[in-house]
Amino acid sequence: MHGRPRGCSAARSTKRDTRAKRLGGRCRHFGNLSLVGFVLYLILSRVMIIGYQGEPHSYSYRAATELFPDGDFVGYRGFAAAFDALEADEVDRLVLPVENSTTGSVLPVLDRLPGDDSHVRFSILAEHLVEVRHALHGVPGAKLEDVREVRSHPQALAQAEHALLELGVEVVPTHDTAGAVRQVAEAGDKSVAALAPPRAGAAHGLDILLEHVLDRDDNTTRFVVLAVGEPVVDPDDDKTTIVVTGSHTPGSLALVLTELGLRGANLTRIESRPAGVAWNYRFFIDLVHPPGEEGLRYVIDPPPASAASLINLGSYKAVVK
Repeated sequence: MHGRPRGCSAARSTKRDTRAKRLGGRCRHFGNLSLVGFVLYLILSRVMIIGYQGEPHSYSYRAATELFPDGDFVGYRGFAAAFDALEADEVDRLVLPVENSTTGSVLPVLDRLPGDDSHVRFSILAEHLVEVRHALHGVPGAKLEDVREVRSHPQALAQAEHALLELGVEVVPTHDTAGAVRQVAEAGDKSVAALAPPRAGAAHGLDILLEHVLDRDDNTTRFVVLAVGEPVVDPDDDKTTIVVTGSHTPGSLALVLTELGLRGANLTRIESRPAGVAWNYRFFIDLVHPPGEEGLRYVIDPPPASAASLINLGSYKAVVK
C-alpha cells in the first residue's frame, strides 16, 4: 500500500484513550481546566493501538507494522478475539487477512465483516499486500531429514500442501505461524519444525532447515485495516467492498452484476457465503470505481433493482485492481 491508511493520525481517532483515563486522576489538583487540557493532549498525541491475529514476527504482525510503523501492537490468538477487541474499544484498528492468492478467502474474517454478531458497525479503511515466503525452522543441530512433524497456521500449511507432502511429514495446525516457531523452540525436539516467515525463527533461536517452502511462487496475502464506524469515502478512494443479497428470482445475481458493470464498476472479486438462513446466500463483491464519493454513488446509489439488500463495508484506495 502506498501511504498510510486513514486513521494513522491520532487526531482522527474517536475512541477514548484508556491510558488517558488512568493518568487523568493524577492531575486533578491542577483544576478542571488543566485536566481537560491534559486529557486532550494525551488523546491527540497518543500512539494508536493496533490489533492483529497471531504473535510477533507473524505475517499479520508484519502487515500491521508496515501499515502503522509508530503503533502499539496487540496480538490475539484467534480472529474472533481480535474482532471482540475492536468492538470493545481495546484497539483503535485491526489488521487482518482476508484473501490469499493460493488458498483464497480467509472465511472467518470475511464472515465477521458485516457485523451480524456484533453491536457495532465495522468498516474497511485500507488494503495491503504482503508477499508470503515460508521457511522451515528447526532447533539448533536439527537436519531436514530429522523432521517428522511440521506445525503452522492452517492457511500456511495449505499454501505449502504439496511441498510438505514431498517431505513426507505430518502436519499439525496451530493458531499462528510465529506461535508455531515458539512452540518448536520450547519443545526442543529435532523431529518437530515450524513453517513460518524466514525471520521468525531467529527471535527464538531456531535455524532455517529449508527455504521457500511453497506451492506457488506468487503466494501473497491481502490484508485489510478495520475500524468501528460507518464507511467514509475519501476523494482518492476508488475501491469498495459490498455485500449483496439477491431477490431469489431467476437471474437476479446476473442482473445485479450486469447493472453494476453498466454503471462503470469493475468487479475484481465475488464470494458466495451463507446468509444465516439455510440455503440462503449473500455475495461479497469488490468494486473498482471512479474515485471519491461521487464515483461510488454513481455505481451503487440506488442499488441495482434485482438486489434485495446492499451493504457498504468500506471504501479505500485500490492496491489490487
